[in-house]
Amino acid sequence: MLNGIDVSNWQRRVDWRAQAERGVAFAFAKATEGDDFVDKWFERNWEGMRENWIVRGAYHFARPGGKNPEEQALHFLRTVRRACAASGRPGLRHGDLLALDLETNDRREPHEVARFARRWCAAVIERTGVRPFVYTHYAFAREGHCDGLDVLPLWLAAPGYPKGEPPVPEPWLTWTIHQYANSPVDQNVFDGTRGRLVRYGKRRRRPAKARRRDRRAGRDK
Repeated sequence: MLNGIDVSNWQRRVDWRAQAERGVAFAFAKATEGDDFVDKWFERNWEGMRENWIVRGAYHFARPGGKNPEEQALHFLRTVRRACAASGRPGLRHGDLLALDLETNDRREPHEVARFARRWCAAVIERTGVRPFVYTHYAFAREGHCDGLDVLPLWLAAPGYPKGEPPVPEPWLTWTIHQYANSPVDQNVFDGTRGRLVRYGKRRRRPAKARRRDRRAGRDK
């Protein structure tokens, strides 16, 4: 298993060298939230992970009550690309991971939240070729907020359960990343090798037929 963490502006400055020395192999940093929020520590975290050979990921905190999901996806991708450019490369590197943090409904019905998430993920796949992780909680998924997302890897928040042994909510059959603790920082585990993990960040040029299917998956059914 690989050990990982996830961070946001709440942690402020992160000592990535120290994290790597402690055995952290991968990490996710918050990039954006909703329509216009940008985490002011994201660029520093994005570069710090790369400099210390930590498999890096960026996540967007979804606000289903905000602007349409495509606009939120573009806001997220613009922020990630700016961070990439600041570190000397204009686009995503092979192995960079992306994720949608889906844990609030903004007083929307479960089917509306699920539709929002499907459209956000479809927009990211269309523009990057990377299939994003979906971060969520067991109860939130069980309420129907994640319907149709089981084709994407599950990053499950289930603290209090044994490391690597979380209960898996429908619609998924298995987990990919388990967030098993929240102290002193959110702690995660990936059941696989580094090589397997970075494949989730592989940019694929999908056939036109598959791209059309992804677009359909993001539409209201």
